[in-house]
Amino acid sequence: MPGVARLGSGIPLVARCRELTRLRVALDEAARGEACAVLVAGDAGVGKTRLVDELAGAAGDALVLTGRCPDIGGTGLPYPPFTEALGQLREAGLLDVAARPALGLLLPEPAPPVGHDGSRAVSGLPSVPVGRGPEQDVAELRLFDAVHGLLGELAGRRPVLLVLEDLHRADASTRHLLRFLLSRLRAQRLLVVATYRSDDLHRGHPLRPLLTELVRLPAVRRLDLTPLSAIDARSLVAALSDGLPDDVALEVAERSDGNPFFAEELIAAVASGDGRVPRTPAQVLLTRVERLGADAQHVVRVASVGGRSVRHDLLRAVAGMDDVALDSALREAVRHHVLLVERGEVYAFRHALLREAVHDDLLPGERVRLHAAYADRLASTGGRGVAAALAHHGLESHDLPRALRASVEAAREAQATGAPAEALRHLERALELWAAVPAEARPEDVTELVLVRRASWAAGTAGQPERAIAFARTGTRIADPSDPEGAAEAWLRHAQACAVLEGHDEEGYRAVEEAWRLVRDRPASPARAWVLAVWAAELRHRRQYAEARERAEPAVADGRASGAEPAVADALTTLGLLDESAGEVARAREHLTSAVACAMGADAVGTELRARYSLGLHHYDLGEPAEAARVFDEGVARAGATGLTWSSFGIELRILQVLAWYCVGEWHDAADAAEPPGLRGSSAASARLAAAGTHVAVGRGEFEQAERVIGQLRSDWRRDPRIALITGGTGAELALWRGQPEVAVELVADAIEWSRQEDEWFLAGIRLAALGIAGHADLAARARRRREREAEGAAVAAGRELLAHARSTAELGAPRTGELGPEGRAWLARAVAEESRLTGPGSPDLWRRAVDGFGFGAVFEQAVCRWRLVEALLGADRRDEAVVELRAAGAVADRLGAAPLRAALTAVARRARVPLGDGGPRDRVDPFTPRERAVLELVARGRTNRQVGEELHISEKTVSVHVSRVMAKLGATRRAEAVANAFDRGLLDLPD
Repeated sequence: MPGVARLGSGIPLVARCRELTRLRVALDEAARGEACAVLVAGDAGVGKTRLVDELAGAAGDALVLTGRCPDIGGTGLPYPPFTEALGQLREAGLLDVAARPALGLLLPEPAPPVGHDGSRAVSGLPSVPVGRGPEQDVAELRLFDAVHGLLGELAGRRPVLLVLEDLHRADASTRHLLRFLLSRLRAQRLLVVATYRSDDLHRGHPLRPLLTELVRLPAVRRLDLTPLSAIDARSLVAALSDGLPDDVALEVAERSDGNPFFAEELIAAVASGDGRVPRTPAQVLLTRVERLGADAQHVVRVASVGGRSVRHDLLRAVAGMDDVALDSALREAVRHHVLLVERGEVYAFRHALLREAVHDDLLPGERVRLHAAYADRLASTGGRGVAAALAHHGLESHDLPRALRASVEAAREAQATGAPAEALRHLERALELWAAVPAEARPEDVTELVLVRRASWAAGTAGQPERAIAFARTGTRIADPSDPEGAAEAWLRHAQACAVLEGHDEEGYRAVEEAWRLVRDRPASPARAWVLAVWAAELRHRRQYAEARERAEPAVADGRASGAEPAVADALTTLGLLDESAGEVARAREHLTSAVACAMGADAVGTELRARYSLGLHHYDLGEPAEAARVFDEGVARAGATGLTWSSFGIELRILQVLAWYCVGEWHDAADAAEPPGLRGSSAASARLAAAGTHVAVGRGEFEQAERVIGQLRSDWRRDPRIALITGGTGAELALWRGQPEVAVELVADAIEWSRQEDEWFLAGIRLAALGIAGHADLAARARRRREREAEGAAVAAGRELLAHARSTAELGAPRTGELGPEGRAWLARAVAEESRLTGPGSPDLWRRAVDGFGFGAVFEQAVCRWRLVEALLGADRRDEAVVELRAAGAVADRLGAAPLRAALTAVARRARVPLGDGGPRDRVDPFTPRERAVLELVARGRTNRQVGEELHISEKTVSVHVSRVMAKLGATRRAEAVANAFDRGLLDLPD
């Protein structure tokens, strides 16, 4: 029959061959390692489930996981589709919760503890130091990281198809997790297919903004499932029923409006009735129910109040029927395709539309009585998710005290499950009910202030900073002055909420001052310690260093006296940063190291990562990039081990890890760490991670890839000016290597404008100026060759103006950090040396200073300066010196794989007729990068790849890549052979 595809289930799938083909192509691409997602949109009953069922049936050896979003009011747990999918993995023996404890949060039984963020302040509210960026829920981050890691691990074994149905009913936490996963689709063998009802998406539907965001992601596609055409609808009706008269079949096809589900229901209604076609959709759906007996209809009505699916024991208790009568009624409902039997003695409606029609047909009093019966039954049971369901049924049955108590408990459970958005929903409902419930009927273990503070934190971590501030303000108004610590906590929460949103700095600062006023004359307490610690961090952020120290030191003392170790760690970190600004290097290092140890001892992972970030930056700023790389390695490894890879400081550590590895010449590791989870639509921090990786791409000469990434990140400049500073510089370098100095100077001028918005990033301003001067020097040289005196003069003047900018930026930056620092001085020396090229080949002395300036460990930048030094030496007719520098730069270019630099050195050597190689034996030249040598030495000591990774704080996969590169350089096919060859060639000493 034309337009009809007969499938394995025996039910025809009409006019969907094109859509099914698109899904199969996406699955094939995923199987090849091109992860993607497809959002399937369509009206209710149009065949979305039928389509994805067919895809799953044709998935071959792919692992198929499915999950459904039930009605929000009837669900007891957050993340229901992921919980369902994990249940399937556990049944198949593929789920190891011990390896990823956070996954226990998604299972229906009580979850094992997964640790907590010890940086939690008083009353269980996590402390986010002022000025630290977005608030983040540690349990949520760990859960997201665990789900992402699990899917990646499964996809490493075989392709994975994850189907999420009815996304229009998804709770906020499910939407957040979906956003997290889809923005990190990269090279996994994973296809995510999510369906939703397009006709349910009204203007204010919460799914709308998420869909707008998701379709911008490069790995996400949309598939619209439209109603069948008139011809296809008639084909479907003909395929479903051969016995209908032609005129009735035509009327059914017309009445169905191209909706396959309605067509099937109409056919059933006609076949069981008087041959007339029902007029309305409600009549169509209820006709099937009305064919049931009285007991079966009663059971179906009871089930509709329980949600899309309901457990057998709960249905029996609420229906009030004995087992024999209930079984008979259920058998009849199943036989007439109203209910289906699911796993675990659960009954579900055959279609959501059917359940909605039955529920809407209930009388108001009948609906209230049934909700009350469900609430009474749930109140006598336990288990996760019961509180949320009890709150829903209590509210629908007008039992406000019960709904309030259950909402409070449901909020606690959601927060512990890593679902702050759901916690906020329950807390908002509890606060709405608070005034309507008599005081004697309210929960005894919480107050309105505690609920408001929790709501503020939940709103902040759920990505609603404005509501977080609104709740925090309410908390300060209702705080009891007779409880100074409690009132101080309310004001401190206000300060924390204000720190996240721009334009609220002064409001937040006044809140901290008010918190201090309340506890200033009180004895040491956790509240007092945290107020001092947060205040110290804010004062340092404002560069009020003396005042910050006056708060940080007593914060340490109070924290130790009251047992608030996380506050101690936070204050020690601030003290370390203050010491660094004062030039007290030894004390700074001591304080930062102590902060890391203190935070680890208190399991304050968030504060620990902040301390590690500060310690690594301390080493980097002092010109110790190798030591900084070690600290960042440990920090990234620690973030991964605690499930906080995607936390703010987890990503910040990884960004600095990339830059440190790039600096010391470990480009392979830098490129691996910088691989972005996705560009468009990803977070600003993830975009900066991708930006950091452009250093290596440009240095290696991977110009097309670098140009693509830099171009995609251009739209993120306004969101985060630091992206402009990074990619403005790498974009200028790319243009310079390509011989496009006019493009380079334009990019530099544009990026410098953005650098004025980030005065903490004065170093980037100096670097940009140096690159801009290089561009103007190339323009001046081109103009001299063409004898264009006016153009030459303009280029020289612009270059000198940029040098003045670099010097003024250095003068502004030095007082803020105590001194300019080795890297800043090196870039300023390069800017001065580049200026000497404006009118000729350059000054050998100035380029020598630039080479020496980058001697702190910036191997590539030093090699670039050697290249320019060679040109200057040749211009001064100092060939012997030039040869030495040329070979030194060439060795670095070869080791790094810096193709553009190598090509430039080769061109200089050819023009000057200077040999780039020395022509002698080179058996003592180390062919390995420092990281490859470290890996080789550990392999020689008998370490496995996993042990090597643990010692060097890198992944086992990265170790394997290094081992392969070492074997290739040594001409070996096995690890043992590589070690033996290295000993034979004198490249490896005997281990101790």
